[in-house]
Amino acid sequence: MPVNRFPIQLRFGDEDSNGHVNNVRYVQFLEEARVRLSLVPLPGSAGSAGGGDDAETFRSVTRETGSTLVARQEIEYLTPLVYRPDPVWIEIWVSALGRSSFSYGFRLTDEDGTIYAVAEAAMVMVGQENGRPVPLSERQREILEGWAGGDVPFRRAAAGAAK
Repeated sequence: MPVNRFPIQLRFGDEDSNGHVNNVRYVQFLEEARVRLSLVPLPGSAGSAGGGDDAETFRSVTRETGSTLVARQEIEYLTPLVYRPDPVWIEIWVSALGRSSFSYGFRLTDEDGTIYAVAEAAMVMVGQENGRPVPLSERQREILEGWAGGDVPFRRAAAGAAK
């Protein structure tokens, strides 16, 4: 499963009165992963191992047809996360691909393999002029397919499969 992985440095102020990282911060972790993924050099770009003339990133590719908006987010909290000096890791992959939309899957974990949360964010490509959904380009589909990694392992999905 192709997964991109980025460190997230926790801050003491991320904790709430219950002594664990507040749920609002998790939404920010997802945003951070999406932004960092959009800055990863693409195959054939100057920043990639394959070389090339342009410094194209996914963010520049999404701007070819419009803007990418968050349509839905779902987070399943598995283990409380408390402040720590060592970073945690946010893993991100493409979990679904549609005509004008796609979804990212996420896993928040640490070096020991503890999974703190899994999440999914549905994204939709919209035109800049009218804000209506527009189809993904072939280049966008090619990039997103390269990041495909399967379904998000939500507990409800596993429970439904066991029935």
